[in-house]
Amino acid sequence: MFLASITQPPLIRLRRSLVLVFDGAIAGASLWTSMLLRFEGQIPHTWSTRLPELVLLLVACRVSASMILRLHRWSFNFSGLTDGVRIGISGLLGSGLFLLGVYLLRLSGPPRSVVVLELLLSTAAMAFVRFSPRLASLYRADRARSRRPEALRALIVGAGAAGDMLLRDLRQSHEHSYVVCGFVDDDRSRHGSIVGGKPVLGTVADLPRLVKRHRVTRVLIAIPRLPAQRIREILNLCSDLKLQFKILPVSFVYLQERGASSMLEDLSPEDLLPREPVRFVGEDLQIAGRTALVTGGAGSIGSEICRQLLHSGAAKVIMVDINENGLYLLKRRLTPAFPDAAVIAEVANVRESKRLRNLFARYEPQDVFHAAAHKQVPLMEIAPAEAVKNNVLGTLNVAQAASEVGCERFILISTDKAVRPTSVMGATKQVAEMVVRRVAERSDTHFCTVRFGNVLNSAGSVIPIFREQIAAGGPVTVTHPEVRRYLMTIEEAVGLVLKSAYGDYGPLCILEMGQLIRILDLARQLIILSGRAPEVDIPIVFTGLRPGEKLYEELFTDAEEKTQRVDEKILAADASPPPGGFDESLRDLLDIAARDNSQAVLAALRSLVPFFREIPQVHEPTNLAAI
Repeated sequence: MFLASITQPPLIRLRRSLVLVFDGAIAGASLWTSMLLRFEGQIPHTWSTRLPELVLLLVACRVSASMILRLHRWSFNFSGLTDGVRIGISGLLGSGLFLLGVYLLRLSGPPRSVVVLELLLSTAAMAFVRFSPRLASLYRADRARSRRPEALRALIVGAGAAGDMLLRDLRQSHEHSYVVCGFVDDDRSRHGSIVGGKPVLGTVADLPRLVKRHRVTRVLIAIPRLPAQRIREILNLCSDLKLQFKILPVSFVYLQERGASSMLEDLSPEDLLPREPVRFVGEDLQIAGRTALVTGGAGSIGSEICRQLLHSGAAKVIMVDINENGLYLLKRRLTPAFPDAAVIAEVANVRESKRLRNLFARYEPQDVFHAAAHKQVPLMEIAPAEAVKNNVLGTLNVAQAASEVGCERFILISTDKAVRPTSVMGATKQVAEMVVRRVAERSDTHFCTVRFGNVLNSAGSVIPIFREQIAAGGPVTVTHPEVRRYLMTIEEAVGLVLKSAYGDYGPLCILEMGQLIRILDLARQLIILSGRAPEVDIPIVFTGLRPGEKLYEELFTDAEEKTQRVDEKILAADASPPPGGFDESLRDLLDIAARDNSQAVLAALRSLVPFFREIPQVHEPTNLAAI
């Protein structure tokens, strides 16, 4: 320790020496003051003559205690509760050493009341000297922050450990403009208490009143993993207040490691899911060293599959897509990120059987993920032949090529719209599922279909569309006030694909996605998250159901209702075999699609998919106030 102190910079040694000098001066002054208080301002001569030697002994004991507890190495910027405890222990230790010294040196000790008074005065003064610079700095920072033109008045939801940590981090950081007015918490035992110098003002239900009273513009949610239902309730409470929301999305343990203020992030649509997100992180999927081919590799789902495969150790990933620009950009992103893997981009159309067979023969992939498809419901209604060529013929070509080469696994990305379909897109995806089952009957390859709900933030989904409309000032367009959908995140979708592919659960896997979500509610909450009020700043307009669209989606057909839970949130079903005469009906469908006869294509689809029927478009009121 001595050698370490010698090598310390001179300024640090000087500061630590000054701290010890202050501790000694505090001890002497506290003993003298205690004597004055004990004897009402007039110290008797017998005690005044003994005072110098008692002061010297006390100063030595106090300085020794400070060094033992390392109080001279004080951090004036980051002191906390544990440091305050150290001061208390140092005070008791110093007094104990003092009394021991008096006994061993056979000195005439001061009265017991003086010893107690000196302990209290010294401890209080030592704490004041150490904590006052930080308190003064925090006060000055708060005042300076509140005077800034860009100051953001905020309330913290949650007065627990995470909320206290968030407040302390915000007060210490100079990289933000938050001025915290106080807390709200549903635990009524905390109401009226002070947390980190800020009051607990009320419950979450009091937010509207408190926001107006304190002119708040930001709400900081400091309850990690707050249920989505509670988040939606908070948004609905504040729907007309034009607030911005931030949330701590991680556990308290992680906050302790990283700091709460740095983890604040905007509320996202994923936070509004009516269930806990399904996480597949850390699973041993045995992907390392494998070769995988992904069709539709440049799309939202396909590109994430490629990234996750590489992240899990795949040796080679062949990305196949007709979108050459998307492939080029994806390869540029993934190649430097995964330098030890082979990232290959191949421009190809899944409709072209010969091109696919050449690719499969060249690369001999072990695993195939077929994500290429036309998915936009309204566009496929007016181009049914194109839907058949891409979704049906494309699936047939990829599945046959995988089977011929002897791939170990084939995963078809399907949709809940394939269940009792009312759209051309849904009907073609159901036929694609039948194609996979037919090829599987004649192949040693393990074939599996993974059925999705709507994927949040994927290309062409409602979230990006709503955000564009909100950014443009509205209106936000919703087809029908009662349209409901199953929603899942891209991470959940890809996790389901990988788990289903390498878990070998069965021919059909589906993510349990909880309750259907009303799209109107989602639109309203996105408007609130943007800091604006629905129907005040951003109007909502109903356009009527689009051709092929239905109010509710389903996950299983009647024949698939018997399901089993195979892995937490994954459900597996025994897919029903293709109907009799399927091969001949499929050839007729593909021949008709090649001739681009839309009416004949629709008739052929109805013969293959008995549940497929067109539904009439429903015209609804044009704005929210009309319902």
